[in-house]
Amino acid sequence: MEKNYETLEVAGGCPVKAWVRGVAMEDEARRQLENVAQLPFVHGWVAAMPDVHWGIGATVGSVIPTFGAIVPAAVGVDIGCGMMAVKTTLTANELPDSLRELRSSIEKAVPHGRTSRGGRGDRGAWGKLPEHASRRWSKLAAAYDVIIGKHKKLDRGNCANHLGTLGTGNHFIEVCLDEADAVWFMLHSGSRGVGNRIGSYFIALARDDMRRNWANLPDKDLSYFTEGSEHFDDYVEAVGWAQSFAAENRETMMEAVVRSVRSTAKIPEFSLAEKAVNCHHNYVAREHHYGKDVFVTRKGAVRAGLGDLGIIPGSMGARSYIVRGKGNPESFESCSHGAGRAMSRTQARKKFTVADHEAATAGVECRKDAAVIDETPAAYKPIEAVMEAQKDLVDIVHTLRQVVCVKG
Repeated sequence: MEKNYETLEVAGGCPVKAWVRGVAMEDEARRQLENVAQLPFVHGWVAAMPDVHWGIGATVGSVIPTFGAIVPAAVGVDIGCGMMAVKTTLTANELPDSLRELRSSIEKAVPHGRTSRGGRGDRGAWGKLPEHASRRWSKLAAAYDVIIGKHKKLDRGNCANHLGTLGTGNHFIEVCLDEADAVWFMLHSGSRGVGNRIGSYFIALARDDMRRNWANLPDKDLSYFTEGSEHFDDYVEAVGWAQSFAAENRETMMEAVVRSVRSTAKIPEFSLAEKAVNCHHNYVAREHHYGKDVFVTRKGAVRAGLGDLGIIPGSMGARSYIVRGKGNPESFESCSHGAGRAMSRTQARKKFTVADHEAATAGVECRKDAAVIDETPAAYKPIEAVMEAQKDLVDIVHTLRQVVCVKG
């Protein structure tokens, strides 16, 4: 298989294999990759995907195989964040000329955004848990009770009432058309408030556990739990539960999206045409690579084992892709999770105007106001260049373009 990556040699650490040909990699991200590569338990090398950019502790767009240890901040606080997509039997010519009502119907069906600082009355949470969300929570509740029985501080915020809700930031729900004008529904979200709480709590515990050893760490945000230590098993249990919550969250939202579209005027009857893709891109999993059972942390990366289906979204005005993994062992069977930010949210707000955003999202029924400027397409790397840089990692199965985009 053709080698399509660059190798960064790291003094005092393992190499970094970076799939960044034709795409920019910021200096801050490079330094973070070098920091991670100096950890003594990395198995072989660190893999950097073409959407790589700065994150807290570890870069977004990195794949970190570790033996006998996990870095909670490398998993992050949006545990289990990922994508889901389903193809329908609808076609483009069956959609109404105006898509505003369709967007409004989805917005009414799925709580999104955040108000009241996430407290009582928050429009991004359920006031009363609906039956379809309650049914899915019943599969998660017993394991959650075990976790909070050990760590009572975790039970201080939203949990069940976030199941089936979108959130804010780069999370979205879209109606898309593929290369044959078939209609798809696609969404992006994770474990919401409860996952954030679990991630933040264990990141703090790892820092406390390693405080005396900070001098030996390249970055205190790379504090870790070693297998057999006091909090290791509890973290694995909690992060696994949050990942399950995230997958159920996406399933619950997709149910609501399908119902809302079916109830929208001028939409004919339809069914779901292909198996849904539901994949994480912020998570940790036990896997076998190069002769060892290891923990693989994908922070902004998707598993792309041979034949695995995944989703690589662009931005609000760019193409997205349904892909099939090639099982490239050198990326630890991984690919990018999206286009990747080209600049920070603050930079984007300073650089772009509402008029810029309106032009960039022409033809898409979506928000076109100042509050979403940080998500405007030009704030992201060109998705076409990102896909070219990882042509040895995935094959493109479908190319999607959005016609409706719901943002929190």
